[in-house]
Amino acid sequence: MELEKKVILEKINAKVPGTLMETLEITYTDLGDDFLTASMPVSPKVHQPDGVLNGGATVALAESVGGAASHLFVDSSKYIVRGVEIAANHLKSVRSGTVHAKATIVHKGRTLQLWDIKVTDDENNLISVVKLTNMILPKS
Repeated sequence: MELEKKVILEKINAKVPGTLMETLEITYTDLGDDFLTASMPVSPKVHQPDGVLNGGATVALAESVGGAASHLFVDSSKYIVRGVEIAANHLKSVRSGTVHAKATIVHKGRTLQLWDIKVTDDENNLISVVKLTNMILPKS
């Protein structure tokens, strides 16, 4: 399983260059049967003008990890994944370090997937709670 996990993480991280995930320096870090994790450094690149992590960057991290997680559950040669709803509650500010997002499947339907995404800091403090709904569509 560890070798398979490593290969899958290498494959999804290889898709990052040239995307928003590269701009935000998002890295996929771990996965399991019902979850995927990713991390993002907190630097001025993702700050609001007052020097704290921008909520939009946090939501981009959450949608990136939830979208990638959905792809792990579908045959990407036959289906595409599109986010249809995202809701975030930001609970704590972060100025530096790294934030970590863990997307855990709540509902794995044929056409809709619901993800619970917790974003934490380096000390495992809860920063944001995000709910993401993804639609699974056949490729045309």
